[in-house]
Amino acid sequence: MKRQSFFSTLLISILCTAIACSKNYYQHTPGEKWPLTWEENFNGNSLDLSRWTKIPRGTSDWNRYMSAYDSLYEVKNGNLILRGVTNTSQLADTASYLTGGVYTKDKANFGYGRLEIRAKLNGAKGAWPAFWMLPATGRWPHGGEIDIMERLNFDAIAYQTVHSHYTYNLKIKSPAQGATMPIKPDDYNIYAVEKHKDSLVFFVNEKRSFTYPRIETDKEGQFLFDQSDFYLLLDMQLGGNWVGAIDNRQLPVEMYIDWVRFYELK
Repeated sequence: MKRQSFFSTLLISILCTAIACSKNYYQHTPGEKWPLTWEENFNGNSLDLSRWTKIPRGTSDWNRYMSAYDSLYEVKNGNLILRGVTNTSQLADTASYLTGGVYTKDKANFGYGRLEIRAKLNGAKGAWPAFWMLPATGRWPHGGEIDIMERLNFDAIAYQTVHSHYTYNLKIKSPAQGATMPIKPDDYNIYAVEKHKDSLVFFVNEKRSFTYPRIETDKEGQFLFDQSDFYLLLDMQLGGNWVGAIDNRQLPVEMYIDWVRFYELK
């Protein structure tokens, strides 16, 4: 009995150490650990405004319904909840819909390393949640855009894509600029991107979806992702040319963000 107890204790100790290591480091290859240098677990009951800013409204498809309306945001049970709703309460706001989104602009930028987001995405016709990154400096699309996750309607797949002057203005599709990956549509999934000096590597639930490499080319702007650190955007979006029409009967729609982690490549 004593020997069994000893080995049980040893096993528990090993498991606990492994769990701690998996949180504090990302083990990229045997013997190579990337330390966890930025983490958000959405503890408490309010948004940490020292880290996050509510995304202001703009004129693009993705941000034309963005609002600071409090009911679009909730921190509860260790999740950030972002909502998309029909506008029936903000009478001074002429927008038909209101959506919530946050970003780390001017508060946290991310360089080489691995960024992960664990989240559950609820579906609705016209829902377009997204996790993505923009450069701290430079104008779009010349500075680049990294789409870690975009999901349309009730899809059981997520889109992961890069945009740049090379892909958007010059419309060059080689190397491939994106891929889709299956997700668990009614559960939490982990979406990730690794930024290296010569490539971007995308994952869903630890499975690699695709790699966007730097290549030799005489065309401008093929790989500018090493020219700047990037900030992170997490937002619920509704409608637009890509996702299509919104069904008001299926609103409000929510997404739950459990945590965000950044492991720095040393």
